[in-house]
Amino acid sequence: SPHRAKRPWQGQQEETVADNKPSYDPTCYLCPGNKRITGEQNPVYNKPFVFKNDFSALLPDTPAPEAGSDPLFQISHTQGESRVICFSPDHSKTLPQLSVAEIEQVVQVWQEQANELKTRYQWVQIFENKGSMMGCSNPHPHGQIWASNFLPNEIAIEDECQANYFSQYGRPLLLDYAERELTKKERIVVETEDWIAVVPYWAGWPFETLLLPKHKHFKRITDLNEAERADLALALKKLTTRYDNLFNISFPYSMGFHFAPFNESDNPHWQLHAHFYPPLLRSATVRKFMV
Repeated sequence: SPHRAKRPWQGQQEETVADNKPSYDPTCYLCPGNKRITGEQNPVYNKPFVFKNDFSALLPDTPAPEAGSDPLFQISHTQGESRVICFSPDHSKTLPQLSVAEIEQVVQVWQEQANELKTRYQWVQIFENKGSMMGCSNPHPHGQIWASNFLPNEIAIEDECQANYFSQYGRPLLLDYAERELTKKERIVVETEDWIAVVPYWAGWPFETLLLPKHKHFKRITDLNEAERADLALALKKLTTRYDNLFNISFPYSMGFHFAPFNESDNPHWQLHAHFYPPLLRSATVRKFMV
């Protein structure tokens, strides 16, 4: 119902956040050289910096619970690690404000972290919640890397759908989907040599996008070579800049990369991709709620 975007709005409106942060904030837990809430001191870093999340959602030594006798009240234990990646030492910047070379450094660290964590966990999730509207607790440019011994529900569904398509057609679903979008040229937002960002055919959010390879089959972010990594950095800069330019604000979103699990399967059906879920509906102050 496209006409619904024109309906009068007297509902909740969000406050816009002024983009006037200093390059260094002595009270910020993520700035170089500052102490975090735990008392640990950050190094005076000048490139992406990764550390164990001080309030980890996942722990590597969670004990197994006792088995329950009631089939309706069953639990299983999860083990994993949660890490924070500071994209830049500059407190005032956001991802689209970094240079392509600086974003490439971030992508390289994502690769390094995934390569290290894959030895212990089958799932690695790289993501960013940008903006206070998305629940981000600190404005310093940063994201998170979680690793777990289980597949989250959304990933399990993606795994099953891609496997079913591959079983029927012998090709990765998202590789065929990218080909269709390149032919139609109706929903492409950003295009580089190796990547496209599209508003997916099944989008549920007004400004939702899907970032995926154009022609190549990459099962994981760790598969990218130096040139492909640099082009991904360019695609990320272009896409996030276009978001910022929509309403001339630092555009909020939740972004996450999905790629093949690190398990015993060869996973030929998987294709690397990233989801961007922005909460805004039709202006900088009106957000969409979905339940």
